[in-house]
Amino acid sequence: MKLPAPGVPGRHVMQVALMVDDIETACTRWTQTTGIGPFLVVPHIEVSEYAYRGKKAAGLDFSVAIAQSGGVQIELVQQHCDSPSAYRDTIAKGEGGFHHLAIYTDDYDAVYASYIDQGFVTAVDGEFGGFRFSYIDTSKSIGCMIELIEENPIQTDFFERVAAAADGWDGVNDPIRPGFPAEAQ
Repeated sequence: MKLPAPGVPGRHVMQVALMVDDIETACTRWTQTTGIGPFLVVPHIEVSEYAYRGKKAAGLDFSVAIAQSGGVQIELVQQHCDSPSAYRDTIAKGEGGFHHLAIYTDDYDAVYASYIDQGFVTAVDGEFGGFRFSYIDTSKSIGCMIELIEENPIQTDFFERVAAAADGWDGVNDPIRPGFPAEAQ
């Protein structure tokens, strides 16, 4: 069986995510300890409106750093605010640890419905950059949440850049990089 390329939608885990208290320190520790990298950092992503446990919420501010490791991404997430979120549901402020697995899908509605039909609930439903995402609370069943990400060209481009950065990386130089070119930020 051929493994899917990074950023290719499908019902496979394409990302493993961990909560961290300091994203730059975590990136440095990851690259030094595992040799995985480089990490592309997108600081202070602001989701102005989302649904948390079925109720309208506002003001989520977090940063992500993503690196490619074979066919799977490693995502580090730091929440900067005290807003309710799927992140804080399982990892307390100031702590770190494994949080979720991500599925990138071109059939968001069907995959979403399959989790709801199994009796799972969403911790967060939102939209960012014109695409939908959700955190399905599967933590009691499998020990973590599932993030669903709706396929879109901007996200696919980012995922391809993450994979390209890892391809041939020397393991030392430029281990932490901006997630988007300065002109795109």
